[in-house]
Amino acid sequence: MVWCCRVLLRKYGNYVDNLRVLVKGGSGGMGLPRLGGEGGKGGDVWMVATKDVTLKSVKDRFPNKRFLAGVGHNSSVYELKGTHGETCQIDVPTGITITTDDGFKIGELDKEGDRILVAGGGHGGRFKTNFLPSQGQKRILRLDMKLIADIGLVGFPNAGKSSLLSKLSHATPQIADYAFTTVKPELGTIMYADYKQISVADLPGLIEGAHMNRGMGHKFLKHIERTKQLLFVVDVAGFQLSSNTLYRTAFETVQLLIKELELYNKELLDKPALLAVNKLDLPNAEDKWQELLKQLENPKEYLDLLPDELVPENPIEFKHILPISAATGQGVEALISCIRKSLDQQADLDIKALSQERLQSLHTESYRPVKKAPKLVRHKH
Repeated sequence: MVWCCRVLLRKYGNYVDNLRVLVKGGSGGMGLPRLGGEGGKGGDVWMVATKDVTLKSVKDRFPNKRFLAGVGHNSSVYELKGTHGETCQIDVPTGITITTDDGFKIGELDKEGDRILVAGGGHGGRFKTNFLPSQGQKRILRLDMKLIADIGLVGFPNAGKSSLLSKLSHATPQIADYAFTTVKPELGTIMYADYKQISVADLPGLIEGAHMNRGMGHKFLKHIERTKQLLFVVDVAGFQLSSNTLYRTAFETVQLLIKELELYNKELLDKPALLAVNKLDLPNAEDKWQELLKQLENPKEYLDLLPDELVPENPIEFKHILPISAATGQGVEALISCIRKSLDQQADLDIKALSQERLQSLHTESYRPVKKAPKLVRHKH
């Protein structure tokens, strides 16, 4: 078991989902006072979302993590207006959020080809600056990888998320019967008969206290911020991480997962959510499934029996609750259909909301008061 833990830690160490870098725009070039020459502008630093790039490859290729643009050329007798300094382009993966060291968000790069200016070059020296150039912008930035997927699997370790992902899609995640098999995000794609594709992300399992960054806390939770919908996966028999931790029933597990999301970011609870109750192939699973279904139909009657730390302020109303067995494939086809239906419904609602916004905007524009032209007053002569 000790050997397994070492392998997992080493594997996780090879996965990089955040990076801290220094970027600096080039200084401007000197002006030429006696001829009124203007120095060239310093080069800018841009980040560009590029295919087949990872934060690990950026880190390996640029171990010092410093990115400097070229300085602007000085003005001279032969070149009164100095040329611009060389631009520095940093190829980064899609799904990147860029923030300054003090937490100010600069922007996001969500799709291939997106680009953003992260450090401007200094101006060249000219008459109004007494022909002295300015320095380029210097910043320390944090690059944070947040997975983009249609569906994010949410569950405690060993709930069967990896097995479910392999059944839902062509992904081949590592699967074993011990906790924390998934130590980095895994992406799969559900293919439908009409060629519709839906991306599904299996994320590292939560533990109690994940919102306080225990275990893989924030490394997990940040990824579901950019998924469209959530798919909770719970073991019908409940969950216990180890002999030193409390046993949680399936109902308690659901509430605890909701609570962890709520404490990390309440906005996550606004996402549409589905619930898959796994391992229905195990003995006595049917009785436990019926008990859980009864509790979920009338949660208020049972929430009072839970400790305060387990009770979420805003319980989730699941769009679909399905019994499945990722091991045997029971209920998986029904789940695939529900995922498609739920996402299609959300897309329709988004389109209607956008249409209403546009209509409201047009309505406001049409009733905007128009200034009347002044009346012409004819004077009698």
